[in-house]
Amino acid sequence: MPEFHTLLYDERAGVAWVTLNRPEVYNAFNVQMQRELRELWTGLRRNDDVRVVVLTGAGDKAFCTGIDRTETMGEQANPGERAVGARSTPFMFDDPGANIGPKSCDLWKPVIAAVNGMACGGAFYMLGEVEFIIAAEHATFFDPHVTYGMTAAFEPMHMLQKMPFHEIMRLSLLGNHERLSAKRAHEIGLVSEVVPAGTLRAAAQWAADAIASAPPLAVQGTVRAIWAARELSRSQALSLGYAFIGLGTNQESIKQGQAAFASGQRVKWKLR
Repeated sequence: MPEFHTLLYDERAGVAWVTLNRPEVYNAFNVQMQRELRELWTGLRRNDDVRVVVLTGAGDKAFCTGIDRTETMGEQANPGERAVGARSTPFMFDDPGANIGPKSCDLWKPVIAAVNGMACGGAFYMLGEVEFIIAAEHATFFDPHVTYGMTAAFEPMHMLQKMPFHEIMRLSLLGNHERLSAKRAHEIGLVSEVVPAGTLRAAAQWAADAIASAPPLAVQGTVRAIWAARELSRSQALSLGYAFIGLGTNQESIKQGQAAFASGQRVKWKLR
């Protein structure tokens, strides 16, 4: 992996921890972080050592608070280079989501989000494209766009795939006037698990290790199939089921699974 300035990267035993590392601005993403996230996600496509990714934010106050409005998004890093997110007219806009979301960057390895504080606005680009979310008890979710006179569009569109219509509509229309607690986020299905802040990392690591223990082809085939089922009609998705099974299963993965079964050592499961 290249050296990053806005991200922390740690890779061990098949699990990569990616930390948004701008705690002084609540991990808001600037132009540089957008570029680095895109480089990270596309790079992980070629790294077979990584089977699962955990995405979190530095510190305990925020996961991510969206675009860093204190930095001009149209700032040019190099002469003649158009910055990510810059636009010349309203009809030509490089949406940040095309760079910071793992699925938008064609990464089909499972990504778990460990939300450790505020998650708002542009953070939903990333949360909308992870497999599931584990949140600390003090985590909150909100979207300030309308409060600041901006239309909330792409971000709630992502989140509409993960939460009920009336909930994302309320969150989007109330702006800064209300925040969704981790408890309520769990009740509506946005968050899969809520844990004390001190155990967030351990909870995410446990899930990542469990997923990483399975054959990676079968895991990635499962991820791709379920995302397709969410975006297609039921009959369209079912018609592709055999294709996903064929692509996501080979003799090596079956051999690994059979060896685990034949060993007689059963998985020590936990009840959630």
